[in-house]
Amino acid sequence: MVWSTRRRSKAAVRTTGSAGTRSQDAADSETMGKAKKTRKFAAVKRMISPRDTRINSVRKAVAQADEKKRKAAEPKQIDQIPSNMFFKYNSALGPPYNVIVDTNFINFSIKNKLEVVSAMMDCLLAKCTPCITDCVMAELEKLGHKYRVALRLAKDPRFERLPCTHKGTYADDCLLQRVQQHRCYVVATCDRELKRRIRKVPGVPIMYISNRKYVIERLPEANAAKIK
Repeated sequence: MVWSTRRRSKAAVRTTGSAGTRSQDAADSETMGKAKKTRKFAAVKRMISPRDTRINSVRKAVAQADEKKRKAAEPKQIDQIPSNMFFKYNSALGPPYNVIVDTNFINFSIKNKLEVVSAMMDCLLAKCTPCITDCVMAELEKLGHKYRVALRLAKDPRFERLPCTHKGTYADDCLLQRVQQHRCYVVATCDRELKRRIRKVPGVPIMYISNRKYVIERLPEANAAKIK
């Protein structure tokens, strides 16, 4: 009888221990579940920074699309074609030629030991009148004592002086605007950027220096046949 009572008490202790272990496991699992839920909740509530590159790229693409639509909707203004232009053929060009020179053309002519007027006549085989604007003269004066020979050459009485009405002394914009308004000039320059801009204006020849001589570019074939 005593032995059976001891056996029952041991079984009760085992049952109580297993129940306690189960309750502890349940509590641990519940705690882990809460932790997982809390972690998921924090991940959901995470916000993207306004400076994020993904947001900026999307905004930039939308802004570019809106700008493209706005430009497409704007009325396009076409410049009036001068009456002396027949497609790309400029009928206003002919001897004697008026040649507008810029600053670097004069400097490179001196470096290559070229006399401006005679070298122009050798290139075009016709009478040429070099023209210089006020802004080109101002640029030469600003260059100082080092370019005194170029300034003396620009003051030659054979050079025709063209007055400027704009502000400042930046010559490239002045020359481009002048040949767009009056397409009766040949532009003499060695500036690569200015030549690229002049090429967009139809009917305006370009003179530059190559192999120690003047070379003409885009002179109409009819005029080239006349001077030959």
